[in-house]
Amino acid sequence: MDRRVFFVALIYVLFNMVLESTSSDLNSDGEALLAFSDAVPHSRNLNWKNSPSSVCSSWVGVTCGADQSRVVALRIPAVGLVGRIPLGTIGKLDALQFLSIRNNLLSGDFPSDLLSIPSLQLLNLQNNNFSGNLPFTSFPSSLTIIDFSFNSFTGGIPPAIQNLTKLRFLNVQNNSLSGPIPEMNLPKLRSFNVSNNNLTGPIPASLQSFTTGSFLGNSLLCGPPLAPCSGGPAPSPLPQTPPQKPPSPTLNSEKKISTGMTIAIAAGILTFLLIAALTVLLCLLKNRGKKEDGDMAVESKAAKSSNCGKGEKLTEQYGSGAQEAERNKLVFFDGCSYNFDLEDLLRASAEVLGKGSCGTAYKAVLEDGTIVVVKRLKDVVGKKDFEQQMDIIGKVGQHPNIHPLRAYYYSKDEKLMVFDYLPAGSFSSALHGNRGGGGGGGGRTPLKWENRVKIALGVAKGLECIHSEGGSKFSHGNIKSSNILLNQEMDDALVSDFGLAQLMNFPALPSNMVGYRAPELIETGKFSQKSDVYSFGVLLLELLTAKNALHSPGADEILDLPKWVQSVVREEWTAEVFDSELMSFSHVEEEMVLMLQIAMACVAKSPDQRPKMKDVVSLIVELRHSDSETRLSSDDKSNKDSNVTTPQEEP
Repeated sequence: MDRRVFFVALIYVLFNMVLESTSSDLNSDGEALLAFSDAVPHSRNLNWKNSPSSVCSSWVGVTCGADQSRVVALRIPAVGLVGRIPLGTIGKLDALQFLSIRNNLLSGDFPSDLLSIPSLQLLNLQNNNFSGNLPFTSFPSSLTIIDFSFNSFTGGIPPAIQNLTKLRFLNVQNNSLSGPIPEMNLPKLRSFNVSNNNLTGPIPASLQSFTTGSFLGNSLLCGPPLAPCSGGPAPSPLPQTPPQKPPSPTLNSEKKISTGMTIAIAAGILTFLLIAALTVLLCLLKNRGKKEDGDMAVESKAAKSSNCGKGEKLTEQYGSGAQEAERNKLVFFDGCSYNFDLEDLLRASAEVLGKGSCGTAYKAVLEDGTIVVVKRLKDVVGKKDFEQQMDIIGKVGQHPNIHPLRAYYYSKDEKLMVFDYLPAGSFSSALHGNRGGGGGGGGRTPLKWENRVKIALGVAKGLECIHSEGGSKFSHGNIKSSNILLNQEMDDALVSDFGLAQLMNFPALPSNMVGYRAPELIETGKFSQKSDVYSFGVLLLELLTAKNALHSPGADEILDLPKWVQSVVREEWTAEVFDSELMSFSHVEEEMVLMLQIAMACVAKSPDQRPKMKDVVSLIVELRHSDSETRLSSDDKSNKDSNVTTPQEEP
C-alpha cells in the first residue's frame, strides 16, 4: 500500500513539473514577443497583450504547436515594422519553425541569435531593407525555404550554403550581392533565383538546369542558361571612353556661312521654340482639365477592361499597369486581427460563393489556414469616391448585427473587399435549403418561429444602424435573404453587402423586375432608405411564407410577393399565407399575424407611408415581449386548470 502511494505521489509530482515547465516555456515565448513588440515600432496593432494564456489563442500572427506549449510560427507580414530586430527577442523563440516578416521596413544586419534556432524551417525576409553579409554559414540545417529577396544584402554567397541539404527554395534576387556563385549540390532544391545582383563568373553546373530568369540582371555572369563564357577568366568591365567633342569650326568655315543663311537658321530656331511652347501649354491645359474632371471615367474603363468578376480564381494576374508598390496596399481597419497581405490573398485557394450585380464573392483559404470572404467588385466609381465609401462602410460595420468590412484594396485593375467567413451561411439557405415539394423536406430541421423573430430583429437593428450612422443619404441598396448571414446557433443575423449600390454603375432596372425592389426604385433606379424599408418588408414576408421573393428561371415561382400576400389576406385566407413548417409550433399564430402587419406596413406602395427602421425595431421588440407574455400566460393558465381549486369547490 505504501508503495502504491509512493508511485501515485511521484506521478503527481512529475506531472506538475511537466505542467510548470510547459507554462514556463510559453511564458518565456510570450515575454520575448512582447519585448520585440515594444522595441520595434509598427503601424498596425498586433493585439499582443500581457497575458501568456492568450498567446496561442488571440495573438496576431502567432501559432502554437498541437500541445499549445510553445510558439512554432510567427507570421507578421506588412504590419509596418520599422528599424532593427533587437537581440534577445525573436531569437529566444527556440521552438520556432516558421518566420515570415516580409513586406515591412526592417533594416540593419540579420540578428545573429535567429541563426541558433535549431528547428527553423522557413525564413522569409522579402521586401525589407536588411543589409550586411548573408549569414548562410551559421544557418540551421533544418531550413527548407529561404527568401531574402528585395533587400540590401552585400558580399558573396558563401560556399557553406552547401550544408543546407534540405533546402527546397532559395530567393536572393534584387540585392547587392557580388562575386561568383558557389557550387550547390542540393538534391531537394526546386526553386532558385539570384537575379538583379552583381554576381560574376560562370554559373555552376549544378544550377544550369534553372531558367534564364533565375540569373538575369547580372551582366558578368555567363554559361548556360545564359550566354556561353569566353573560356578565359571572367571579363573585366570595359573602361568608359569619354565622348569626343566634335571639332570646332575653323575661321575659314565660319566665313563661308552667309548672312542670309544665319537669318534663316535664327528664324527656324525661333519657329521651333514657339511650336514647342504652344505644345507644352496645350498639354498642361489638357491635363488640368482631366484632373478637374476626376478619375471616374478612367477607373470605370479600367474596371471594364479587367477580368474582375469573370473568373473563378482569386489568383488572376494583374494588368501590366499595376506597379509593385501599389499592389501591396491592402488597407485594414482598426481592430482587425488578420495578419496577411495582398500577396497572401492572391496565393490563397479560392472557391466561388456567389455572383451578383456587384461582383463575385469567394471563400479564400490562406496558407496559414485563415479563411476569409473576398468580394471582387466590377464597374465601380473612381478611387477617391471608393475610399470615402469604404471609410463609411468600415465605420458603420462596428455594429454587432452588421457583417464588418475588415480590409479593402483598390488599383486600376482590381477592387477587393475582405470580410470574415461565417460557416453557418445565409438566411436564404437556412429557410429554403432541402425543402420538399411543399412542407418540410426529408431530413430538414425547420427554422423555429422564435429563431425567425430573433433573425428579423437582428436584421432590423443592423439596418437601423446603417441608416443612422451612415447619414440620411446612405442606404443598404440590396436587402435580400442571401445577404443576411447567420450565427452558428441560427438565432441572430448579420447584414452583409451594404453600401455597395453607391459604388456601382448599375444599368437601368427592367420594369418587370419585382423581387425585393421598391416600386419607385424600379422606376427611377435610385436607392434610398425608404426603398430599404420596402426590401426589409419583403424579407419579412419571405420569413413568414417561406416563398422565394426572386423568380427562379424555369420554375413556376411568385414574382410579386407583397401582391400575392395582399390577395390572400383580402380573401380572408390569412392562415394560407404562412409557412406550413410554422404551423407545428403552438401559441405563435398571434405573433405571426402581428409580424405580417409589420411587413405589410413596410411594403406600402408610397414611400411616405412606410415606417422608419427605428420604428420597425420597436414594433418587433414589442412583438417579442407579447410573445413571451402569451407563452407565460398560457403556461399559467395550464397550471391553474390542473393544480388550483376554485372557491366554489372548497368544502
